[in-house]
Amino acid sequence: MTGHVEHTAPGHVGYSGDKEQIVKRLRRAEGQVRGIQRMVEDDTYCIDVLTQVSAATKALETVALQLLEDHLAHCVVEAAREGGDVADAKVREASAAIARLVRS
Repeated sequence: MTGHVEHTAPGHVGYSGDKEQIVKRLRRAEGQVRGIQRMVEDDTYCIDVLTQVSAATKALETVALQLLEDHLAHCVVEAAREGGDVADAKVREASAAIARLVRS
């Protein structure tokens, strides 16, 4: 992945405290996407399908915001304590992630 900065503590990620909740939300979103697929296969009315796409998109956005919040609170703060190039790289990485979320 381009622009990826290695973690200072391998295996430790900022979202580890929220992992169970994030996995639960992802499973729910996965179920929503499967439901959308079934709706299309069953020729469900377009607006009803779009409503479900919107709900699935919102679910994934919620996960993305939680991951971003955890990244800022843990990874970026930890890098800021280290200072120097590591801190600069983590801030750039977080800024790029925010830009991707805003554009999506």
